[in-house]
Amino acid sequence: MVYSKRIQVATSGRSDLVNISAEVEAAVGESGVSEGIALIFTMHTTTGLFLNEAESGLLDDIEKALEATVPRGGSYLHNRVDNNAPSHIQSILLGASLAIPVEDGSLLLGTWQSVFLAERDGPRRRTVHIKVVGE
Repeated sequence: MVYSKRIQVATSGRSDLVNISAEVEAAVGESGVSEGIALIFTMHTTTGLFLNEAESGLLDDIEKALEATVPRGGSYLHNRVDNNAPSHIQSILLGASLAIPVEDGSLLLGTWQSVFLAERDGPRRRTVHIKVVGE
């Protein structure tokens, strides 16, 4: 069985980390798949996906680390076009997709793991594609 769903995620700032675990889990439930895999894919070049803990201090640390690694004030050739080169580079570091096992009809996540969309060039409405494959 293959099930696909696109969800819309509204982001609230230039940088935003949005917990989309509930929406992904709902798609898995709708799929009827008991055992398989969920593929989560962001359809944008200035967003990324990651798994981690939903603790506010850690999320602030992640934002600071991304900014320190690829600062917005740097000199980037792409800024001549869109003034968002750091957003593109930060999204590359995060990655555009996640694959998560599905067991007993639910995402197989660790105790503290949550699924996040990382906005790097918002605020915007973003599309995330979820594909659940299994039986």
